[in-house]
Amino acid sequence: MSAMQARDVKTIEDARRLVEERGLTHVKVGMFDIDGVMVGKYMCKKKFLSALEEGFAFCDVVLGWDSKDELYDNVKFTGWHTGYPDAPLKIVPESCRDIPFEGEMLLFLAEFTGPAGRICPRGLLERVLARGREMGFETFGSLEYEFFLFQETPESIREKGFRNLKPLTPDMMGYSMLRSSVHSELYHELLALSEAMDFPIESLHTETGPGVLEAAVGVDGALAAGDKGALFKTFTKVWAQRRGLMATFMAKWSPDYPGQSGHIHLSLRDIDTGKSAFFDADKPYTMSDMQRHFVAGQQKLMPEFLAMFSPTINSYTRLIPGFWAPTEATWGVENRTCALRVIPGSDKSQRVEYRLGSADANPYLALAAAIGAGLYGIENKLEPDDEVKGNAYTLEHPEHQALPRTLWEAAQRLKASQPARELFGDDFVEHFAATREWEEREFRKHITDWELDRYFEII
Repeated sequence: MSAMQARDVKTIEDARRLVEERGLTHVKVGMFDIDGVMVGKYMCKKKFLSALEEGFAFCDVVLGWDSKDELYDNVKFTGWHTGYPDAPLKIVPESCRDIPFEGEMLLFLAEFTGPAGRICPRGLLERVLARGREMGFETFGSLEYEFFLFQETPESIREKGFRNLKPLTPDMMGYSMLRSSVHSELYHELLALSEAMDFPIESLHTETGPGVLEAAVGVDGALAAGDKGALFKTFTKVWAQRRGLMATFMAKWSPDYPGQSGHIHLSLRDIDTGKSAFFDADKPYTMSDMQRHFVAGQQKLMPEFLAMFSPTINSYTRLIPGFWAPTEATWGVENRTCALRVIPGSDKSQRVEYRLGSADANPYLALAAAIGAGLYGIENKLEPDDEVKGNAYTLEHPEHQALPRTLWEAAQRLKASQPARELFGDDFVEHFAATREWEEREFRKHITDWELDRYFEII
């Protein structure tokens, strides 16, 4: 019998066998929090094997603190009022992966169950996809990420106060063959890592800006696409820091350059026929009625769901005209100035690109919102507004297409959204909206350089 590989694992018994075959004393287990930050720990073999069968417990504070480990004071689910108890999780056997730079070490993903499962980002995406299957669809997706690389370390950026940072390369050189050839070793390492950890990169190239790259992660079932996107972000940062570099997925780190997107490509396939639910050769743009309703749902609910795509204060600095990010809930055919780009093709390639997505979003939540809105459109047979032809930035748009301009406003729209509560549940909506309100409140405590420069002397 040939040795089992990490990505061959599908069942609890497979996972047990592989751990035994490798003679591991410990296994790495991780999960993703509300902000899409990966947390976890090494688990001894005995405990891990027990957890495979029975689950395990983890302090629910990881659902009750922000990206700086500051405790939320405005959420009901957990807090000092509950004593931060342990919450149950299950290990996902089929998520097993090698960690190439840790020898024979294995990584498994876990997700919360029970009451915590109603808030868990991965569990939320699973519930949305289950809704799609009940409607007769399997959902497929892929994520594209832009990220900047810097010749910095976690120590140096803090010593510099996050200013005067040195990008990997200078100047604006999008799609540069020069840059990718000079730094080919780096590109090859990242490509190899993506293959070894099963978040394969379909394309990798420079974007417009100093040291910025764009990577398109391969298409898969939408839950697997969420795993791949989340792992890609985490381990790209790990890879960079191991090389003495730093990668950032901030929505916008500099006012001088375009922001960093996290575009989402989606398609549905009919479970019974196996055919694309989006492709109809007899329709304009080969766009089926089902795809039209899907896009309509995405368009209608975009202002209400924006907090799930743009979850940080920084997200909203990206959403300005002329910087390759949409500013209204628009759609068009092969139009990159729109929030939704319908891509005509074949039964295999017909899809929609959700261009509003940002690199700083939690992949599971962004996918859940984009898919959930589309399914809502199909269920309610919604019709989209007129498609945009030309430059969406310079055209007048209906008032209902306007997007929230701040995180606080986006949180209020989500909290008041009945479709959000129907799709994601009251527990998630209340908790996530509160975490975004917290984020805005934390920001208000601080004085920006802009304020000091503008008011310190003259006012």
